[in-house]
Amino acid sequence: MFFGFRRGTAPSVQKNKKIQESILCSISIFSLNTCISMARQTRALPKIAASLHDDAVHREKVLHAVRGSLRNCLSETHLERTVPGLRSKARGKVRDVYDAGDYLVLVTTDRQSAFDRVLASIPFKGQVLNETSLWWFNMTQHITPNAVVSTPDKNVTIAKKCSVFPVEFVVRGFVTGSTDTSLWTVYNKGLRKYCGNVLPEGMVKNQKLPTNILTPTTKAVDHDVPVSPEEIVKLGLMTQDEYDEVSSKALNLFAYGQQVALEHGLLLVDTKYEFGKGSDGKILLIDEVHTPDSSRYWIADSYEEQFSAGLEPENVDKEFLRLWFKNHCNPYDDKVLPVAPEELVCELAWRYIFLFERITNTKFKLPETQEQIHDRISKNVSHALSCM
Repeated sequence: MFFGFRRGTAPSVQKNKKIQESILCSISIFSLNTCISMARQTRALPKIAASLHDDAVHREKVLHAVRGSLRNCLSETHLERTVPGLRSKARGKVRDVYDAGDYLVLVTTDRQSAFDRVLASIPFKGQVLNETSLWWFNMTQHITPNAVVSTPDKNVTIAKKCSVFPVEFVVRGFVTGSTDTSLWTVYNKGLRKYCGNVLPEGMVKNQKLPTNILTPTTKAVDHDVPVSPEEIVKLGLMTQDEYDEVSSKALNLFAYGQQVALEHGLLLVDTKYEFGKGSDGKILLIDEVHTPDSSRYWIADSYEEQFSAGLEPENVDKEFLRLWFKNHCNPYDDKVLPVAPEELVCELAWRYIFLFERITNTKFKLPETQEQIHDRISKNVSHALSCM
């Protein structure tokens, strides 16, 4: 994802090389128990139970709209052809990014990615991701400034151009996951020193870590590659001061996200953040924040029971779709992937909307007309840029 141009080129780092142990910078972070305590002390919004099936009528209404929009997903955009002043396009796995001079126009599509490739298109996904991110960007300004300038469309954010750090800051609270770089995958292979963290023996999948940890990654070709804090500085990806500031922001963002999620009956399990520098040298939060694409969420009330029974937690993210592909193909190596079942696509759309509504305490506004999404976006972006 680009909010500007990555500063430097990330070197290739072997996934299985022995990562040197380093001391994780001393930063105050919240454990799950701390989050629970803070949630109980919060009077503005008490902790509430969450369930994917509590409101059957609303769920069916959403699923009906999703089924009706399966053929109207925003899978690709070409604003360079329809909006005057846009200079170029960069296509990410989910977002299409356009150069508008001093700004970038970021269009969140309905593409669903995992395993470093696009798996499907999910109705309303672009809108719900964009709106979820914007809510979190607004709620986290007390922790860090961000690059957002305006939001002219449900699927669009206009942002400041940044010099982007070539490091993704992945923060984890649990040992889980199914991809090659997930913490459970590497832990299950016997690795106990990971990205500068020493992991305890005897942990099992989906277990809570003793404390939240940072596991940064950088890019080599199209894959995320784990990297230690020492390597980040040694390889010139960031200065020590930059790393210290960004790592502190990332851990504090995650702690705050855990607190807010728990107040709404959810566990924020892990996530990734990206940062860059604005033209004034200020470090800004970019990309997306605490979305079900960049994060794992579990239902809080059922976690202990599911974990004790050796079952997967109730998730409100794309993990169940990841697991379906892992069970039906080799998602990393197969040239052609199976088509995701319609029922899974619809269920994922519902879970993303459920998460948005649960976190923001607002109803997701389903599109009221059959206007082509690309036409609507072109019109709204053209108007916004003409006023800037």
